[in-house]
Amino acid sequence: MKKIILLGYMGCGKSTIANRLSKITEIPFVDLDKSIEEKTNLTINEIFEQQGEIYFRKLEREVLIDLINASGDMIIGLGGGTPCYANNHELLKGENIVSIYLKATVDTLFERLVSNKSKRPLIANKTDDEMKEFIAKHLFDRSFYYNQAQYKLAIDGKSKDETTQDILDILA
Repeated sequence: MKKIILLGYMGCGKSTIANRLSKITEIPFVDLDKSIEEKTNLTINEIFEQQGEIYFRKLEREVLIDLINASGDMIIGLGGGTPCYANNHELLKGENIVSIYLKATVDTLFERLVSNKSKRPLIANKTDDEMKEFIAKHLFDRSFYYNQAQYKLAIDGKSKDETTQDILDILA
């Protein structure tokens, strides 16, 4: 039972690439945030508002461990912050796990996020300059955790097909 874990900053393409991989490999894709929402019958925002971030991070770790320990192959897409809390980065190195960091520059992430930032509460009210600064700071803060992944895949300037093929090559 192999677990393929995709991680990286919001906008790097975790869900998009995971869905494409799932179609090609016929390995089911599970989005960690969606799994948490299904388990609690609350949205991620509602969990944060009602219970707070510490509660959310504990729940996030529990659900991630459950997915990793579940039978069968699975592609798991993490939330952008998941590897950075509760020692979750240690789970990226487990047996039968292939963890892949979809690595993008600030400029790439900005270009991908700026057009639909209203759907992203963390950046919805930021100016372009504030947004770039916010992304840069987060990437700096999170780089240690993201780089714990077994594979680092630079995605700048690559199409969805190229990124998907790069991952298929890693898995081959």
